[in-house]
Amino acid sequence: MSADVHASTAANVNTDVNAGTATNAGAGAEATAAAPNRTTVLHLSDVHATVGAPLYGAVDGIRRMHAASDYAQAAGVTPEVIVISGDLIERRNEGAYPALREALLELEAAWGVPVLTVLGNHDDRDAARILPGHALPDDTLPDGTLPDGTLPRTAMPRAVHVGEWRFVLLDSSPGRLGSEQLAWLDAELAQPFGSGSIVVMHHPPLGSPLPMLARAGLGDAADFLDIVEGTDVRMILSGHFHHPLAATMRGVHVSVGPALAYHQVMDAEPGTVSGFDRSMFSLVHLTPDGVSASSVTVEHPSPLFTLSPSPADPLSPRTVRSS
Repeated sequence: MSADVHASTAANVNTDVNAGTATNAGAGAEATAAAPNRTTVLHLSDVHATVGAPLYGAVDGIRRMHAASDYAQAAGVTPEVIVISGDLIERRNEGAYPALREALLELEAAWGVPVLTVLGNHDDRDAARILPGHALPDDTLPDGTLPDGTLPRTAMPRAVHVGEWRFVLLDSSPGRLGSEQLAWLDAELAQPFGSGSIVVMHHPPLGSPLPMLARAGLGDAADFLDIVEGTDVRMILSGHFHHPLAATMRGVHVSVGPALAYHQVMDAEPGTVSGFDRSMFSLVHLTPDGVSASSVTVEHPSPLFTLSPSPADPLSPRTVRSS
């Protein structure tokens, strides 16, 4: 999969990716033919990679990232792009970035498609510079500043073109985008692109239905929505809540992906946040007519039954097997 970087500034990287030829469906899997004019996105979120001991004694974020990839390959999914929407590491585990970098490169090589990441509130901008797509520009000065005077910790949003879609990658790691990043976004979206734009950022532009997370969305969501309203943005992909959520904000579909690390306990006691051991991801489809997102559990109990439908009539079961 080739990438041609055609523009680069201190806070703006636009990349063109020819995403029309990736067909790797994984060993032993029969690839499902992609629908005409449909782009598939494998949306992962909230890896929470750690150094040494697994998170809460059970969660190996990098291993779960590979498990989700293996699941998708075994299912015959053929994505044109993989997106990971932040919290790549657990807070204060900056030493996990080198292993995470290798895992991201392995994913990209295994699938033959771009793997795009953004940062979340658990991430560290400086330490994350070793990750693909997060390096400082070549014109960084010896003192670590950039020609325009900004510092390395400044957010560096970028736009990546995958086929006819523009993926706009934003850094909400402080909990908000900030005026400089919003100004960049406004300028970037001023010119429509292809079939439209997909914004990727960690914090959703709304709160969770859980009382303890009701105010945990993007801090400057109103300013962000003022910019995207009426543009070619077709979908916003986020994470952060550790539970799936679908919404429409200012006419734009918002898909909050579930987490690889753990899932929120939705009926936790008042005043608490609790998580249980479930690893999930989203399968996103983009078409000229609309967008969709399906939540997928990486591990599940044995099926109650299995249907073998007739090819001529998929709704008419030919064989039923109890499990």
